[in-house]
Amino acid sequence: MAVKVKRVLISVSNKQGIVEFAKILEELDVEVISTGGTYRALKEGGIGVLKVEEITGFPEMLNGRVKTLHPFIHGGILADRSNRNHIDEVLKAKIKLIDMVVVNLYPFKETISRADVIMEEAIENIDIGGPTMIRSAAKNYKSVAVIVDPQDYKKIAEELKKGNGQICDSTLFCLSVKAFQHTCEYDSVIFGYFAGKNEYFKDSNIDFRHYLEIGNTKVESEQIQNDSKKEDASGQLSNNTFRNDENKFRDTLNLKLTKLQDLRYGENPHQKGAYYKFQNAGKDSFANCKQLQGKELSYNNILDSNAAFGIAKEFKNPCVSVIKHNNPCGAAISDNVLDAYQKAYECDPVSAFGSVVASNIKWTADASEFLMDKYVEVLIAPDFEGKALEILSGKKNLRILKVNFNLETYINTLESDSYEPYSVDLKSVDGGMLLQDFDSGVDKRSDMKVITTQKPDSNQWEDIIFGWQIAKSVKSNAIVLVKGKRTVGVGAGQMSRIDAAKIAVGKAGSNCNGSILASDAFFPFKDTIEFVAPKGITAIIQPGGSVRDSEVIECCNKNGISMIFTGKRHFRH
Repeated sequence: MAVKVKRVLISVSNKQGIVEFAKILEELDVEVISTGGTYRALKEGGIGVLKVEEITGFPEMLNGRVKTLHPFIHGGILADRSNRNHIDEVLKAKIKLIDMVVVNLYPFKETISRADVIMEEAIENIDIGGPTMIRSAAKNYKSVAVIVDPQDYKKIAEELKKGNGQICDSTLFCLSVKAFQHTCEYDSVIFGYFAGKNEYFKDSNIDFRHYLEIGNTKVESEQIQNDSKKEDASGQLSNNTFRNDENKFRDTLNLKLTKLQDLRYGENPHQKGAYYKFQNAGKDSFANCKQLQGKELSYNNILDSNAAFGIAKEFKNPCVSVIKHNNPCGAAISDNVLDAYQKAYECDPVSAFGSVVASNIKWTADASEFLMDKYVEVLIAPDFEGKALEILSGKKNLRILKVNFNLETYINTLESDSYEPYSVDLKSVDGGMLLQDFDSGVDKRSDMKVITTQKPDSNQWEDIIFGWQIAKSVKSNAIVLVKGKRTVGVGAGQMSRIDAAKIAVGKAGSNCNGSILASDAFFPFKDTIEFVAPKGITAIIQPGGSVRDSEVIECCNKNGISMIFTGKRHFRH
C-alpha cells in the first residue's frame, strides 16, 4: 500500500540538496515543516515553510536540546493510518499527520575526529530529537516515509512525480531499513567515544568496574580503558571488535564497514566487486590510502598493493617490495630507496612486468627515473618527493597511493615486548567466514636455534633474518633465496617443497652460489637439501618439527650448510 505525502518534516544537519528537494515537494502541494537552521535555509531558498513551534505551540528550549519532542510531532509521525483508534485519537487531539520525515543527524563523528575537541562539545553534538524522529518514522514505515541520506532525494523525487505524490510500500520498507542502519551506526560511534573516556572517573570515588554489554559478551570497563590507550599509540581501534575480555574471539560479530567504491569487477570481468573498509580503521591502515594519481584501482590492484606494503613496512631499513599476483617477485633492503628498488627489481625482471611496487619510506626522484621505463600498475609509499611526482606524472595510468604511515613509530610498536596483532585476517567460505590473527611482527634471533655443526657468520645472519621475514609473505609452499639483503630467487605456491626450491633456484641462476635459503615450513624429506647443496646454498632457515629432522640435519652437516630452526611456521594459503 502506497503513502500519499501531504506533509513533511525536514530537519537536517547535512543540507546538501535539501532546498532543491523541498522545491519539488512544494510543487506537489506538500506542506513543509522545519526547525532551526534548516528552516532558515529553506526560507532563504524561497520555500514556504512552517516552524515546528507553529505546530507545537511551544518554542525551542534548552539551547535547542528540545525542539521536536512533542506529541504534536510524534503523534503525527507514529499514528498508524490503518488503526481506527489511532486516527480517532489524533483527530481528537487536533494532531496533523506527518507523512514524510527527512532527517540526518548532528555531525558527532566529524566533531570527535578533531584533535582539539573537548568532552562538552562532543556531548552537545549528540542528537536526541533527530534519532527519535527517525526511529518513529522507521517504526511506522507503512504510513510514513523516512529519508536519512541526501543521495536518496533524487530517486524519491522521481517516484513522487511519477506516482502523483505517492511512495510505494517497497520503497517505504527500504527507507526504513536504511534509517535503522543510520541510527545504529550513529549510536555505535557515540558508544565507542564514551567507552574510551573512563579517565574522567579515575580521580572520583565512583566504582567504575562494572560491566558494559557488547553483543553477547561482557567487557570490563578497565579493559576498554586499556584498549583506548592502545588506540592512541597505534592509531588503531582496539581488538574489542573481535575479542572478549579473555582475549578469545567473540561468539558473535557485529562488523561495521563502509563502502569505499564499486569496482569495475572482481578478480575476473564476470565477477562483480566492491571495496569496503572497517569504520574503525586506523589512520595508518592501508584502507585509508590516498590515491594521488592514476586510473581507478581494481580488485587485484588492491590485493597486491596491500601485500606489497605489508612486506615493506616491517623493515627498519629502506625496503622496496615488488609484487605480482600477491607474491613477491623481489624485495630488498638498503640505505636508500633507489638501491633497494633496483635490487628488488633485478631478482625477477620478467615477473616484474605489470607489478605493484611499495616502499616503507619517502619515494625519491631517482627511484622515479628508474621506474619510468618499466610497466608498473601501482606504486605505494608513505610520502613522495615533489620532483618524484612530477616525473611520475608522465605515466598517467600509474596508480600512486600515499599511506599515512610512520616507519619509526610502527617499528617501535613491532619491537615492543607487549606487541600483539591489532587486527585480524578474514577469509570467506561458502556460508561462513574464517578469522585469524594477522601473521605480523618480526621473529627474534634469540628465539632461533642453530642445530648444525656449521654456524652462520654475521653477514649470513643478516640475510637469514631478511629471508625469513620475506618467506612469510610468499604463498606456501614457499622457498626464498637471499643474497646481500635482497631476494635472488622466489619459489611460491607449489604443492611440493622441492618444486618450490627448483623454481627459486631456476630464477636465481648464478646468484644461488653463496645465498641462503628460507623455507616457510619444515622439510618432510632431505631431497630438497640434496638438490640445493650443489648450487652453493650456505645456510637454511626453517621451522623444524619433521619426523625426519635428523636426516635433514645430517644432510646439512655432510654438505657444510648451516641450518637454523625457528620453531615457528609461516604458512600462507
